[in-house]
Amino acid sequence: MMAAVMTERWDDTQPIYQQLRDHTVNRILAGELAEGEALPSVRQLAVELQINPITVSRAYQLLVDELLVEKRRGLGMFVMTGAREKLLNSEREQFLRHELPKTLERARQLGIDNAALLQHIKDSSE
Repeated sequence: MMAAVMTERWDDTQPIYQQLRDHTVNRILAGELAEGEALPSVRQLAVELQINPITVSRAYQLLVDELLVEKRRGLGMFVMTGAREKLLNSEREQFLRHELPKTLERARQLGIDNAALLQHIKDSSE
């Protein structure tokens, strides 16, 4: 399941625990991990991905720190209620503050005016 998706995608420019955290966030955003659903155990995921369990624990701890997952003693890690909405809001904000301005600047560099950009967006969404 997750192993096939992840093992070919390790990026040497970013720590594996961060990549695993990001992948889990993307799964929550996509609805693949529903609120209240258990995450794979640290051991299970470490074996599946052939990585150190400490790496998985560190990724999960980031998610706990961000209040996206919770530890349930003796039961494991679970996606918190409201995690998807929280992520949608933060990812939208990230996009609007950081990614969109870079895209608009690149469009300006290429001589694409706002009207042409908007038209392309409209055409792409139809």
